[in-house]
Amino acid sequence: MGRYSIDVMYGHTEAVRTVFLLVSAKLIFTAGYDQTVKMWKMEEGLLIASSRSLGCTMRAVAGDTKLLVAGGTDGFIQCWRAVEGFPHLFDIKGSQNQNTEFRLWDHEGPITSLALDLTRIYSGSWDMTVRVWDRFSLKCVKVLRHSDWVWELVPRDLTVASASGSDVYIWDTSSGGLMTIIHKAHVGNTYSLARNLTGDFLFTGGDDGAIHMYEITSHDLETNPVPVATWVPHSGRVYSLAFEFPWLVSASADGKLSLIDVRKLLRTKKRASDKSFSCVKHVVPSTVEPPQRMLHGFGKNLMSVDIGADRIVCGGEEGIVRIWNFTEALEIERRVRASRAIRLENRMRRRKLHLENISKTSRNDQCLVAAKKNQVTGDRSGWHSKRALSGKLKS
Repeated sequence: MGRYSIDVMYGHTEAVRTVFLLVSAKLIFTAGYDQTVKMWKMEEGLLIASSRSLGCTMRAVAGDTKLLVAGGTDGFIQCWRAVEGFPHLFDIKGSQNQNTEFRLWDHEGPITSLALDLTRIYSGSWDMTVRVWDRFSLKCVKVLRHSDWVWELVPRDLTVASASGSDVYIWDTSSGGLMTIIHKAHVGNTYSLARNLTGDFLFTGGDDGAIHMYEITSHDLETNPVPVATWVPHSGRVYSLAFEFPWLVSASADGKLSLIDVRKLLRTKKRASDKSFSCVKHVVPSTVEPPQRMLHGFGKNLMSVDIGADRIVCGGEEGIVRIWNFTEALEIERRVRASRAIRLENRMRRRKLHLENISKTSRNDQCLVAAKKNQVTGDRSGWHSKRALSGKLKS
């Protein structure tokens, strides 16, 4: 990512604890210590609506075009259904309507993380559980128990990864069975998780300022997975991670964001897999990767980050929401790539013409040598003999 523009959005009166980017609807949702959920226009950076006070700190937000959920320290999940014909999907500031707004209760501690898929809602809590809810019946269908507070979760397909204490758990969501545990993923708590779209790669961030990358395959799950790559871009806790290929973004208590391009690593792992080599190895200092870019200038903790639609959204202790827009930079990159492709095509065309000219010159030289040889040796097997023969026939 190259040059960018920044939008700064004011509206929260206290720290912003969570940000969520709903790219398909071009909306941003934020929540925090001021006990409200706010909805913003992604492209303009303008506040659309703010919920009433929900009575407690809101620590997590997730959603899609059908359902928006927010989790609070009082242990409930606040839910809004999309309203048909409503210009911005959710009427979060309207009067309470049981058809479009409701709460789910079951946790016995603060909600720290939320996620959705097409059929389920996932919630993690300091009550040391992840609960899996059916989106249609709104009933809790599975309880995944941990040995410490749950800080983060990320579902993919039929698995969900959860961070609890310093460990990371991988669960089979269809059976509720524990598939594996990554013990002591970080020195101190593991606060943040991210996964790629297929779920093959898992990224973790924690108390020690480090970010680890794990490959999660059926082979790896037989034993305790170990990192395939590590970065140490931060001097404070890594509170939040977000991934959109090829960029991994982290937000930290040191007031910085790091941007990490993982294309090279993923290509390396794919080649290793194609050759049937194991790509799980122990991390040594020489394998610690440098971050590709750091974004500075924040005086306080950054608590949450999200990425999508060529944008990065971040919130933290300042109570300000920032949007970095890389659309112009990526458009420039696309034009550069297109220009590079045209130059390569022209170069190949010129090379082809050059080779053809060399071939023609070589054939012409061969003909010239043969003609000179005929003149020197008196060989009349060519057109000279034919001319003589035709002369005899005429006479």
